[in-house]
Amino acid sequence: MPSTIRTTTLPSGEAVPVLGQGTWKMGEDARRHADEVNALKLGLDLGMTLIDTAEMYASGGAEEVVADAIAGRRDEVFLVSKVLPSNASRTGVPAACEASLRHLRTDRIDLYLLHWPGSVPLAETVEAFEALKKAGKIRHWGVSNFDTHEMEELVSLP
Repeated sequence: MPSTIRTTTLPSGEAVPVLGQGTWKMGEDARRHADEVNALKLGLDLGMTLIDTAEMYASGGAEEVVADAIAGRRDEVFLVSKVLPSNASRTGVPAACEASLRHLRTDRIDLYLLHWPGSVPLAETVEAFEALKKAGKIRHWGVSNFDTHEMEELVSLP
């Protein structure tokens, strides 16, 4: 029987697991692909339904591992991926998101994060995230690896 993972509530009211499976270093060696897929599947079977990945992990290879792990189970998973700061522009965000969606073999990312702050103005990134949300490509967006000052800048945006 799957374990029950504690949840937190997003501003939308949706409950999301506070503990998930990470994929850093997955997808780097084809000889480990089946083991990595099976590890994620076991985690899902045990109730760990949040999976975190990123476009930079093995240049999309980790997202491909995730795709194999969630095949036929997409609706069970809360899928998180991250865009690189170098792709965080008005045109870069949608292009990076489309590449991630192809790697993940899904029509949506549940939570799309800016991996860390970069040189693109944060307002431009947020605008691109909002456009993806409106288009149904992502359900929620956020940030990762931001310090207090950077979070303050984010919350000050309209």
